Amino acid sequence: MKKAIIFDLDGTLINSLPDISAAMNRALKSYQLPVYDEEAYKYMIGDGVVNLARRAVGDHQERMEHVLYAYRADYAQNSRVNTHPYPGISEMLEALANTNLLLCVFSNKDMMDTISVVKHYFPHIPFAAIRGKTEDMPIKPDPLGALKIASDLGVLPNECWYVGDTNTDMKCGNNAGMESVGVLWGFRKEDELLSCGARHIAPTPQALLNILLEKA
Repeated sequence: MKKAIIFDLDGTLINSLPDISAAMNRALKSYQLPVYDEEAYKYMIGDGVVNLARRAVGDHQERMEHVLYAYRADYAQNSRVNTHPYPGISEMLEALANTNLLLCVFSNKDMMDTISVVKHYFPHIPFAAIRGKTEDMPIKPDPLGALKIASDLGVLPNECWYVGDTNTDMKCGNNAGMESVGVLWGFRKEDELLSCGARHIAPTPQALLNILLEKA
């Protein structure tokens, strides 16, 4: 019987790709570096902002720290321009909020960005935990952050669902001993999710809801 659900944020609950890609492209332009189309960022994000900056600067690693600083400042001001919940996500979360399941968010975004974005787009959802990147905890796919959420809630890892859209998420959920669900409306494709250990695949939020309520 499951007691908690840990959701990834970007690519799972919200489509933040337009604002992330725009902010990073502005940061790159400010240092005369090449920019990327939005689709390319699907394979650059998911492993934290530092890795995003490293990938974005390419062969110009000497400018990475400057680009990272510029990106963080820009994104802090522009994280809510074109970002939006995926269709059906708010309704799914509302349905889950009416169950006994504890709802949580765990992101590789910086902690303050994670909290700000979640509270802005889902102010009516009573999340039991919202966790982003902090200096004292390794980023996903390391399972420590997910395990800390479970421990703080007083639930066992095998009593948790882990829901995400990338290989990083599937590895994190599996490393934590949680039951992983890969979603197909985000940034990566089904074969990647399955090859990284997704126990279930959800093509739509309604399909995800059905999976999550199966063992509630």
